[in-house]
Amino acid sequence: MSEVIINKAERLPALTDFARRLINGENGKLLIEKFSEQISRVTPMEVMMIFDNLLVNEFPLPVVKANTGKIINVFYRSLSSFHWDKPGEGHFLFHLMAENRGAEEIMTGMKSVIKLLFHSEAEDPTELVLQLKSLLERLKNYELHYLKKENILFPYLERVFPQYHCLQLMWSFHDDFRSSIKILKDILNSNPLNREDLNKELGTLFFTVYPVIFREEQIIFPVALKAIGEDGWSDMMDQSLVTGWCYISEPGKKKKTGHSAFNPASEINLETGFLTPLQLIGMLNTLPFEITFVDASDEVRYFSGGDHQIFTRSKAIIGRKVQNCHPHESVHIVNEILESFKSGKKDHADFWINIKDRFIYIRYFAVRGEDGEYVGTIEVTQDGTELRSLKGERRLLEWDKKQK
Repeated sequence: MSEVIINKAERLPALTDFARRLINGENGKLLIEKFSEQISRVTPMEVMMIFDNLLVNEFPLPVVKANTGKIINVFYRSLSSFHWDKPGEGHFLFHLMAENRGAEEIMTGMKSVIKLLFHSEAEDPTELVLQLKSLLERLKNYELHYLKKENILFPYLERVFPQYHCLQLMWSFHDDFRSSIKILKDILNSNPLNREDLNKELGTLFFTVYPVIFREEQIIFPVALKAIGEDGWSDMMDQSLVTGWCYISEPGKKKKTGHSAFNPASEINLETGFLTPLQLIGMLNTLPFEITFVDASDEVRYFSGGDHQIFTRSKAIIGRKVQNCHPHESVHIVNEILESFKSGKKDHADFWINIKDRFIYIRYFAVRGEDGEYVGTIEVTQDGTELRSLKGERRLLEWDKKQK
């Protein structure tokens, strides 16, 4: 019997069909037997394209997300044996993988404590709970890793790899990590300790972090390395210095940024005054809130810097669709705001949330031209914690001790 040669162009539709039928509940064992030849040769790029096809043409994100583990498990042997030339020190991906090793080390420590906590005969778990809380606090810093992926790596990959929609899927798993950390902190702070809830949520955490690491290093990173040019990686390293790193020494030093692209002698006509670009940048970055501007095509055109940033931003989001800057679960709210502004039904939308005991006030305003036409949306985010606590009046100059 002659060997069946599977053409690469035919393999992707077949693999997508396999994943679709698996999600629809067909017998997994029979499907794996039927598509064994294609499964045995699946590549990281094909996996990204399969999930893109599923998300764009077949199923809503929650359905694909619920079946991601099942699909990846079938591809695991092929993906784990896939060899790619990992970059060396100084490369953005090298340092992301170093962060992964740091997270794995913390989770290994957590496993040891968990084993003692659930199998020890000691009735008082206080010391073990304190150890677990300390490790969990260290693991929380791993969010810096996810922020760099969401705000730096993903925008670059979106520009060069059209089948990028699975990145929204990974972002959703990042949010599962964030949620699990919060839940675990609440459980560990409760008295008495609910061991059943703790065990369940620890399982959720571990089954989130480890699979995401595998999917990064055996799917996303190999594809990104092949698709993105050297200049892109250099830019990402520069931008990562704003976000920061976890578990590793900060790689490299921040480059000095000048204003050589601007002529300090020229001025911008703002109708009510004239400012040089240097003055305008300084003014916007000094305002006690952060500003983001999205144009009429829903592309991010500007965000303010300075010391007042509440949400992580990087230059990689410039030119990115604002919908891709939010997790899937909140995109519908973004679209509702933009549609209301474009239609003229609304001119502003307000939200307020609590983050780490800080009161954050978020406002969206429609920006319109002289004739009332929609030209974009401005987001203004402010830490209003101190404002909320103000009482009475202050009419005389009194320096706050906290002020410089």
